[in-house]
Amino acid sequence: MKSSLTIIITAAALLAPLAHAQESKQMMVDQLIAKNTEAKGGAEALHALQSLKLTGKMLVNEGKMEFAFAQTKKRPSAVRNEYTLQGMTIVQAYDGTEGWKISPFQGRKDPEKMSADDLKSLIEDAEVDGPLIDWKEKGSTVDYLGTEDVDGTQAHKLKVTRKNGDVNYVYLDPEHFLEIRILSQRLEHGAQVEIETDLSDYEKINGVFVPFSIESGNKGAADKQKIILDKAEGNVPLDETPFKFPTPASK
Repeated sequence: MKSSLTIIITAAALLAPLAHAQESKQMMVDQLIAKNTEAKGGAEALHALQSLKLTGKMLVNEGKMEFAFAQTKKRPSAVRNEYTLQGMTIVQAYDGTEGWKISPFQGRKDPEKMSADDLKSLIEDAEVDGPLIDWKEKGSTVDYLGTEDVDGTQAHKLKVTRKNGDVNYVYLDPEHFLEIRILSQRLEHGAQVEIETDLSDYEKINGVFVPFSIESGNKGAADKQKIILDKAEGNVPLDETPFKFPTPASK
């Protein structure tokens, strides 16, 4: 009996520091997300922002090619992206249920349904306020991984595991607690994809801070696409039509 009791006491003593460490990490998660929420404008302002319309330009091929860029988001999970060059417009849209695209530069001028894998990045784009806000309601889990250098800044690193298994590593500036980098890892068509997105030049729109510079591409790639916003509008009245798969015109 004494031997069994000794084993139990020893096990409890060994597990106690581990439990304390896990509790401390969860406290850091809660504190950092609370600070991030406040830094963005506060929960009330975030939830009041029901739609967002962004316009600007997208630079690719080391800035040698410039597309006109437009993005519209509407809660709970609708988004439409447009990229225009030489009179032709690429469209990617998601209505919360299904996604579709128009790819004129590939010779496809009619709308096409998107596969579940192709939709993953678009579903993340549809989030008005990023992966951290309301993470529990989204079915995600969040872990604190300490700090990591991001271009000379020791940023707080949070791991967001979504309910579909995809992962976002979110890096928060230690002074302002806004996102400065998001590394997305997801499985697409059987291959692991890593997309690194740097966020900066935040401006306040309807009480919420929105990044006006968004640079993204494959992790480690030298040439990334860069979106520079000229204008952002909040709570623009929108119906569901721009996000829905177009209905064929009756003949």
